[in-house]
Amino acid sequence: MPEAGRAGRMGPWLALAAAVVAFDRFTKAAVEARFEYGERLAVIDGFFDLVLVYNTGAAFSFLADAGGWQRPFFIAVAVAASGLILFLLRRHAGERWFALGLALILGGALGNLYDRIVLGHVVDFLLFHWRGWHYPAFNVADSAITVGAAVLIVDGLRGSRREEARNA
Repeated sequence: MPEAGRAGRMGPWLALAAAVVAFDRFTKAAVEARFEYGERLAVIDGFFDLVLVYNTGAAFSFLADAGGWQRPFFIAVAVAASGLILFLLRRHAGERWFALGLALILGGALGNLYDRIVLGHVVDFLLFHWRGWHYPAFNVADSAITVGAAVLIVDGLRGSRREEARNA
């Protein structure tokens, strides 16, 4: 397929990634406007709270107390991953499930990248817990990354990319 046609098919996927970023920014701003740091609101008592916390690390606060070097490292990783995802989207924009997974991951990565660059930390606010067990707080961007990764795994298991490529 000519390069212009292939790149043009990226539009819907880039729009989805932008929508993830916009929704992520909107929800984080809404929580920051309503909550003080550490404040919690029980939404479903004993199971789900909204809470405002800041994460300077990666997933599950990995390396959060590493002394500051992790911020530029995670920024570099997010930029590199975003570049790779854009490259893959350009090449595989017609492969629906693969491109969907990539677009969700791209939107989530860019949402958290914004936080790291502008705020110096990632805003987390969704907290699930049960009988003393707490899942680490997370956000919409993290959710998009997780769902996108799951879509890629399912797509890989189904082998749909190979079938779609043969039918194209």
